[in-house]
Amino acid sequence: MDGSSRASYVAVRGTLREQLSDGADAGAVGEQLFAVTSVLDSSASLRRALADPSATDDAKAGLADRLFGGKVGDQTLAVVRALANKRWAAERDLADAADGLAVEAVLTGADRAGRIDQVEDELFRFERIVAGNPELRDAMTDSQRSGEDKGGLVRTLLDGKVAPETELLARQAADHPRGRRYERVLDSYVATAARLREQLTATAFVAHPLDEDHRERLARALTQIYRREVQVNVIVDPQVVGGVRVQVGDEVIDGSLANRLDEARRLMSS
Repeated sequence: MDGSSRASYVAVRGTLREQLSDGADAGAVGEQLFAVTSVLDSSASLRRALADPSATDDAKAGLADRLFGGKVGDQTLAVVRALANKRWAAERDLADAADGLAVEAVLTGADRAGRIDQVEDELFRFERIVAGNPELRDAMTDSQRSGEDKGGLVRTLLDGKVAPETELLARQAADHPRGRRYERVLDSYVATAARLREQLTATAFVAHPLDEDHRERLARALTQIYRREVQVNVIVDPQVVGGVRVQVGDEVIDGSLANRLDEARRLMSS
């Protein structure tokens, strides 16, 4: 992706995180986004229609609703609508973004379950097994075998032996590699897991919902402070009179109006 498409991806990632923060089943959202990716990959005309910069946001959102409404959950549909409403330098970038967000959703589910370290390690080990076994490597790269057949092979090898997210991603890479070598797809999943594992999570308490621009600015500011990528989850709290109160782990950064008023009162009474 070039710079503009990358910016769009980051923005839609914010939508994904917002949907997942509302209690959605991250694994289910990930599987549904993989299905959406398959549909996008299968139709160039659909990718063009959803990525058309001359079409209105309402028109593209309506198309997304007609295609996927009732077939995926509300949280997944919100992400698809956000994808359609962004600008993409190339229509292929739209499908690439859906695929990347699917991976992030599945790994977020693993993180919530306390399994992301395990998943990262298992994906890495399985990639090494495939790379070091000529027979298995040939089976995964055989153009005469269907993706479904390759996915079935992965299921046979991993079922009951690894975390469910590991098996899901390993099967997805086999069933739908999207023109990439199997080992390279697994490598990309491992890299995503490592990035998610190392990032911080911040909870922002605000009086009113933050729009996308303010959420991104807050995330950038926190990333500069902590020198690590920071995921921002937003909770609307009427007791926050104005501004924002951010909690990162045990640390609280309070920039709310209520806090400033309390400080002013303390100064006046001292």
